[in-house]
Amino acid sequence: MGAIKEKIESALLDAVSAIEFLQREEGVFFIENCALRIAACFQRGGKLLIAGNGGSLCDAMHFAEELSGLYREKRPAMAAIALSDPGHMSCVANDLGYDKVFSRAIEAFGKPEDIFIGLTTSGNSPNIAEAVRASKEKNMETIAFLGKSGGILKGMCDLEIIVGGFRYSDRVQEAHMTAIHIIIEMVESLMLPSLQEKQPLIQSHVS
Repeated sequence: MGAIKEKIESALLDAVSAIEFLQREEGVFFIENCALRIAACFQRGGKLLIAGNGGSLCDAMHFAEELSGLYREKRPAMAAIALSDPGHMSCVANDLGYDKVFSRAIEAFGKPEDIFIGLTTSGNSPNIAEAVRASKEKNMETIAFLGKSGGILKGMCDLEIIVGGFRYSDRVQEAHMTAIHIIIEMVESLMLPSLQEKQPLIQSHVS
């Protein structure tokens, strides 16, 4: 039992260090600017199209439902869609290849006023990279939640965070989800009518 307890304590310390990663300057910068970009997207009538694979797809679905449903405050629904429809994904994977499952959805649903958000703990998911390229062709903004070295997605998007220094994806996903929750909290604070009446939306620091 002692060995298990030590492993638990070590895992908890590792998890805490993943969350503490977000306290760095680049983490705070990303969260702030992600929230500002998303709020501006909603204000101009746009929507979020969010994608990931495996656990990151689950995170994408969670991200979307907290916005289209409710998070902390009662407020109007916000337009966010996780690209997770099994009919679409199995059709495209079968006919065009799995690398195209998200880019094909961007072709179908993406508009210039929208934002594409891709989540990949390795940064090396070809289907996320293809979706970013398709989004750029649509003149959409792009945001990436990455891990490890950033992989092939590093530098591809308008805004990115790279949660580096962790061997496994689980720690990266935990940091991603904490960032997502804080971003949603900030978006709500920006979008609530009572706050909008007091001051205009602050412009993003990223051009």
